[in-house]
Amino acid sequence: MRIGFVVNKIETEEPGFTTTRLAVAAVARGHESYTFSVGDFVYAKDGTLHALARKAKGGKRTLSLKKPSLEKFLEALQSDDNPPERVGLDEFDVLMLRNDPSTDAIERPWGQTAPILFGQMAVGRGVLVVNDPEHLATALNKTYFQHFPEEVRPETCISRSPAEIKHFLESNGEKMVIKPLQGSGGHNVFVVDRKDQANVNQMIDAVIRDGYCIAQEYLPAAADGDVRLFVMNGKPLEKDGKVAAFRRVNKTGDARSNMHSGGKSEPVEVTDEMRRIVDVVGPKLVRDGMFLVGLDIVGDKLMEINVFSPGGLGSAG
Repeated sequence: MRIGFVVNKIETEEPGFTTTRLAVAAVARGHESYTFSVGDFVYAKDGTLHALARKAKGGKRTLSLKKPSLEKFLEALQSDDNPPERVGLDEFDVLMLRNDPSTDAIERPWGQTAPILFGQMAVGRGVLVVNDPEHLATALNKTYFQHFPEEVRPETCISRSPAEIKHFLESNGEKMVIKPLQGSGGHNVFVVDRKDQANVNQMIDAVIRDGYCIAQEYLPAAADGDVRLFVMNGKPLEKDGKVAAFRRVNKTGDARSNMHSGGKSEPVEVTDEMRRIVDVVGPKLVRDGMFLVGLDIVGDKLMEINVFSPGGLGSAG
């Protein structure tokens, strides 16, 4: 089987990234693995679709195609001696869209939607594209999360009005979490305490400066971090009966658990409550063609659904 992986930039990929792990696992199982960046799509004058893609090769680096290490695989993939090949998109059995749109939001906004647009055309030519580009287009911001059952979501307000956001805080206890409607990696995510009025306005202004703000009820269980749980085709991803999941904890005093913000991974026991959350959201994920996603869970609530490039697979137990 020939599999294509779309990333933000091949040059910035790292051995520990989940995409690298998936590509190496594919090669180890005898599949052909190609990787290319969001700027490597080609729509030719004859109407055909191509990608300027790279395939990790052995050569002088003696890459073992049976079981390459993550480091050797990426070294071969990124080598200057490994020029891209022109591969038709319809030659791929599977095309995996693994780019993170928020990474390109500021410097390369065109990169946010390019894989979705070309992915849609590839679907029209019979290619299996995951996750489904039609529904990824609706998930470019966090409003996608609001389409899931209320029972597993924290109470939420989405607004650019400071007065509305403050009213939400006043009606939901002493604390709330605010974050941008678009973004990832913990950027501009704050825990707001109504007792600290001096900083409330400053935090809200920092978020709404770039667009809409999501305000969510603060869950005390967040003090113990959150759990990243991988879901494949609507079910918990498991190996040998163990669910792929881990707890993210930030012991630096930062309220954010994201790895980009200093969070560290710890083993976690997947509870019946976590499995129930998967049961609740799984059917919609399947309907939307969300083949591989990451759920971020705090206590008995789902805080976020990562459908573009859920990471941390190497930390999962």
